[in-house]
Amino acid sequence: MDNLIQNLVSQKYFLVPSILITSFIIFLIMRYVVVKMIFHVFQKTSNKYDDILIEKGLFNRLSYLPSLIFLYNSLNYIYFDNIFINRLVVSFIVIVVISCINAFLSILNDFYNSSKFYKQINLKSYVQIFRLAVNLLGIIVVFAVVSGKSPLYLLSGIGALTAVLMLVFKDTILSLVSSIQINSNDLFKIGDWVEAPQFGADGDVIDIALHTIKIQNWDKTISVVPTNKLVESSFKNWRGMSESGGRRIKRSILIDLNSIKFCDEQLLNKFKGISIIENYIQEKLADIDKFNASKKSGSVIDKRALTNIGTYREYIKSYLKNNQNIHKNMTFLVRQLAPTESGLPIEIYVFSNNTNWIDYEGIQSDIFDHLIAATHYFDLKIFQKPSGNDLLKSDLLK
Repeated sequence: MDNLIQNLVSQKYFLVPSILITSFIIFLIMRYVVVKMIFHVFQKTSNKYDDILIEKGLFNRLSYLPSLIFLYNSLNYIYFDNIFINRLVVSFIVIVVISCINAFLSILNDFYNSSKFYKQINLKSYVQIFRLAVNLLGIIVVFAVVSGKSPLYLLSGIGALTAVLMLVFKDTILSLVSSIQINSNDLFKIGDWVEAPQFGADGDVIDIALHTIKIQNWDKTISVVPTNKLVESSFKNWRGMSESGGRRIKRSILIDLNSIKFCDEQLLNKFKGISIIENYIQEKLADIDKFNASKKSGSVIDKRALTNIGTYREYIKSYLKNNQNIHKNMTFLVRQLAPTESGLPIEIYVFSNNTNWIDYEGIQSDIFDHLIAATHYFDLKIFQKPSGNDLLKSDLLK
């Protein structure tokens, strides 16, 4: 046995090329035979998870390991004494292992993203931090192998560079803290509608990474916002609206003050024909008649009377209460605001029971189409600033 080893040692420089060729052949077999067989099996399955394994190239990276391990063990077996070559082989093994760990982390992240918990807690930033730590550790190990020093020796020297490292990784540290705040305080999740005007962002969150957050705006452009900057600044998250099941409608109709008046008998008879306020008119007239009977004065000013604006406001309430698209368990308010130079605002403050943007806009438009057109039935006029056509019809330009 000893003679055999001595012969191998004497012939080691002849064996090295053979070992290299054999190692290369092992690599070719692993890459183009074994890996392709695995891919062929995976492609026949309907499982989406094995597709992720193929996409991330884990098996392609693993195919380097058998040949490198064979090369390392073979060189040691023949007592190959070239320290640099041995260290170089070990360094390649470490690099391949680190590469495989990175691919494995990407696979875990994709597996998680395809699960039902994806929108609950975002792990991408934590995966990136772990990947950064693994890569740093890999770099230290490679330098330790090449230099022949212990990794602890290199780590001890990092203490003196702490200030420099803090400066270099300042943004990474701030982003990590921001990511922890996002998850712990549940500030926003994938799919949330976030509005941040200072960054020109208004749309759905599509990605939360360690350093950046991607927001797809409604015009399909992508806004990329630094994670720590977004957390430090103010932003609006519309998730509460989506989860509540109601979306606010807040808009005013401006009534021309000159069209507001008391209701005469003819106008009241017309109002009695409106079914949704018929009971209101009867009850209100009975109450008014009872009050006016106690008044001796015959002046209209001294008595109570219905107004067209008050009746119109009651009509709006009844119309909205009978509208199936209005949320009945949320704030429901129809009010008259202070008169302005643009008329008397009648504000509608209600919630639709549909939070979808397109449906919501359709519901809101239908409501105000009807209410604006109904003002003429109450002898009211919508206030609008005069246009050139209005001036032509007036006596001002005659």
